[in-house]
Amino acid sequence: MINICTMKNRTNKYTLGLSLALLLVIILFAVLISSNTKKSHSTPLKIVAAENFWGSLVSQLGGNKVKVRSIVSDPNADPHEYESSSVDARSYASSDYVIENGAGYDSWSDKLLSANSSTSRKVLNVAALLGKKDGDNPHFWYNPAYVNKVVKSMESDLISLDAKDKSYFENNYNNLRRGLAVYQDRINVIKHQYSGVKVAATEDIFKYLADAAGLNLISPAPFMQAISEGNDPPTDSVTTFEQQINANLPKLLVYNTQTITPITVNIKKMAVANNIPVIGISETILPASARFQDWMNSEIILLQDGLAVSNVGH
Repeated sequence: MINICTMKNRTNKYTLGLSLALLLVIILFAVLISSNTKKSHSTPLKIVAAENFWGSLVSQLGGNKVKVRSIVSDPNADPHEYESSSVDARSYASSDYVIENGAGYDSWSDKLLSANSSTSRKVLNVAALLGKKDGDNPHFWYNPAYVNKVVKSMESDLISLDAKDKSYFENNYNNLRRGLAVYQDRINVIKHQYSGVKVAATEDIFKYLADAAGLNLISPAPFMQAISEGNDPPTDSVTTFEQQINANLPKLLVYNTQTITPITVNIKKMAVANNIPVIGISETILPASARFQDWMNSEIILLQDGLAVSNVGH
């Protein structure tokens, strides 16, 4: 005789086992989906650039894999006089990667790094990368060779922070290099046409570009450096500069639009009075929304046009 109770117990045990197996499959499937979702929607790297010229470059390299905040970006302010805020401190504290200029240009950045130490955060100090120190001309972004070296270092850093997106960063790097080549090729054209031509500048921000373009920057170095550091230039350097302008020695004057003092305004007026072309360049990207290479290219075009007006081509 068949025991109905025994059959029911066996059936219940079988159903319970099947349910548990099905539940396990569902849980494993959910975990797999969750894992794949995390891999394909990873959180962007948090990057802080002390200045927007470096921020623009790393933003183009990182694309949608990064979130970049550039701190010094106001084209109407002197970057040398910037003072950090509590918002900046929080940005540094939560960052994965910080890019600073160095060489004393953004000493406030060093203080924020010290106050918000992290073993996981990567830091690129441009001056250190280039073998520069405090007291050296800090306007490295006006040297095309330095820019290329910094961009390559940024690419390597991004790959080390996010190895799975290596090919993405490499592709962006190649695209950026082609974009940078436009203004850098234009600099080479100037060097071919105007090599050795005497020019002047109110500040040493133009020194690296003048050298790259083969131009002879004759304005007194003590004058340019003092203005750059926010100091009054030595009296004899002011006298020498004024004599150069009145004698029409420089064929072009480059004027930093973000470092304006009564002395630089007077030099600019003297240049205009002596029919010496004057072009303005900025210390940070202008307009702030522009890409680094487009900003540079627009300034190099101004330089070309100014030299052309002075009729000094070879």
